[in-house]
Amino acid sequence: MKKRLLGRTDLTIVPIVFGGNVFGWTLDEKQSFEMLDRFTDLGFNAIDTANIYSRWAPGNEGGESETIIGKWMKSRGKRQDIKLITKVGGDMGEGKKGLGRKHILEAVDESLKRLQTDHIDLYLSHFDDANTPIEETLAAYETAIEAGKVRWIGASNFSAQRLQRSLEISEQSNLPRYEVFQPEYNLYNRQGYEERLAEICEHHELGVITYYALASGFLTGKYRTSDDLGKSVRGGKVENYLDKRGQNILNGLDEVAFRHNVSMAAVALAWQIISPIVSAPIASATRLSHLEAFEEAIRLDLTAEDIVLLDNVSAYETVKS
Repeated sequence: MKKRLLGRTDLTIVPIVFGGNVFGWTLDEKQSFEMLDRFTDLGFNAIDTANIYSRWAPGNEGGESETIIGKWMKSRGKRQDIKLITKVGGDMGEGKKGLGRKHILEAVDESLKRLQTDHIDLYLSHFDDANTPIEETLAAYETAIEAGKVRWIGASNFSAQRLQRSLEISEQSNLPRYEVFQPEYNLYNRQGYEERLAEICEHHELGVITYYALASGFLTGKYRTSDDLGKSVRGGKVENYLDKRGQNILNGLDEVAFRHNVSMAAVALAWQIISPIVSAPIASATRLSHLEAFEEAIRLDLTAEDIVLLDNVSAYETVKS
């Protein structure tokens, strides 16, 4: 499979990243191993996780996803083949959250232990932390990079203003800069990234890895009416998509999928893969059969007509100032 560089880093990935939030949540260890085996057998090479995955599940404390990935990489001897992405900043309990120096340096070591590796390829600030000076955060990352524990850093869930300010401080203070940005972005949720963040990322040559690329499964066509919301534990996140615009998007995906004889999920992912403002989407799977859409998306050659249709049905209203 053809790979692409992430921004100004030296990290090359096949442009679909596996979303590891399902490991230790909707997939147990055995199922996770089977999923990762198949994902990498197909030629994919990037996995996204975070220290807090999957703390929200009953009985979990956080770190479950990293632990499973670490066990899998060790048992398969796959570490050198994987581009590993994890994050810090989310609430791990007992005051363990944010982007302060002490927490970052402790969290790096904890993630490395769970992942059973000596380095993280891409380490992201999971959420902004307005209570910690940006300089302190970046200096902590510098320490981790100099120690060989982290190769590159990135940010997720930052406002345009805060991302821009972080990049400015990196330049002014000669500190490591965020080389990759991770926004929520999909055919339904376009505005938050496209309006200001995309321009910043493009100007500063940041790699962009998008999350919720399938809108919690909505863009697969699994959820058509409110009656479908009980089909999955993730169904509750989909309700807001069940409006007229959401239905128009599904109709557009239906049309393009039928035209190419592929799944709707493949079309939704391919729309991002071909986009000049996206390096790679993140997508999760809970069944091995779901990975077929990943394969289809990589192979799918959307036409100009397809792209115009998808852009039009997913167009959002802008508020004029």
